[in-house]
Amino acid sequence: MRTENILRRTERLRKAFPSLAIDGVVLFVFESANWQSVYYISGFRGSSAGVLITEQETCLITDGRYMTQASEQSPFTLIPQGQRSLVEAMGDLLKQKDCRRVGLEKEKVSAKTFEQIQGFVKDVEWKDASQLLPMLRRAKDSDEADLIKRAGMIASNAYRAVIAKVKEGMTEKEFDALLEYTVKKLGAEGGWGNHGFIVASGPRSALPHGVPTDRSFQKGDWVTVDFGALVGGYLSDITRNFCLGKPDTRAREIEMVLLNAHKEAAIALKPGASGKEIDGIARRIIADGGYGEYFTHGLGHGLGLEIHENPRLSPLSEDFLQVGDVITVEPGIYIPGFGGMRIEDDYLITESGAERLSGNLEQGLILL
Repeated sequence: MRTENILRRTERLRKAFPSLAIDGVVLFVFESANWQSVYYISGFRGSSAGVLITEQETCLITDGRYMTQASEQSPFTLIPQGQRSLVEAMGDLLKQKDCRRVGLEKEKVSAKTFEQIQGFVKDVEWKDASQLLPMLRRAKDSDEADLIKRAGMIASNAYRAVIAKVKEGMTEKEFDALLEYTVKKLGAEGGWGNHGFIVASGPRSALPHGVPTDRSFQKGDWVTVDFGALVGGYLSDITRNFCLGKPDTRAREIEMVLLNAHKEAAIALKPGASGKEIDGIARRIIADGGYGEYFTHGLGHGLGLEIHENPRLSPLSEDFLQVGDVITVEPGIYIPGFGGMRIEDDYLITESGAERLSGNLEQGLILL
């Protein structure tokens, strides 16, 4: 990550201090949990660290395993954890800097950690800053958009390579493993990390989040694959469908409804459009096609360092799209006992509309 990006982000963070009435923000990563927040603001990608940002300073605490890595990745002042716990080291730092009102991501910190830090610094007033980093991370800069685009291209190329090897008898798990391997082979860090790909064939494709099983692909099956890649910490999120042989007539009808719903929703993406409005465009097309009751989730979500971020496209969304948002569009139809499909791509909101970032895969049903 470029140092100028880190410095720009810390300045944006500081500008939010008055609204929360704080004089500092603390971020933690424990065993890789919440690495996204720490990485975004500091550039550090290790599995254990504490970050303190005050009005004047930026400090990063980590242990001996990561001191060299941290010095290479982050411009923050490095503080050795030493023989202390990470929480105790942060408590000592807060006392040293005389911080009195501190923001903490309470949604990311365990009750035990919060009790410990309160015990180490009893005179600090803690404010919930859980929404601060998601707010900063929402608008993607050009470097972030480029990483998501690269992740989309790698995932697309991997998918093409893998479906060329599909045959009857291959299992969902085998397809999933080959796709994950190929994504890495083509240069990605991996797939989705803690989130596995979705591979659901035949009647199982009616499961929106169907995890891969030992079910074998059969003649006439269509298969829904929700997949992506991780590049430089940033993710792509794509869903495609293929069929072994000639698909059912009803499957073709569902495909056409979804293609139309996706296209019209994507055309409407622009700054100022509401998440509810965009969702409604796709939902009306699906309902007019006779499948309204089978579209059971929101149309899309933000994407970046995490697979689900703000903003949201859904009937309940109160979000309005902004320049720099990266959003998925993923209409789906799922009929229990029959099967389902979803068509998903990733879009960057620009001044003039939206740019597709998720590779150049055709959206229609691929026949093998």
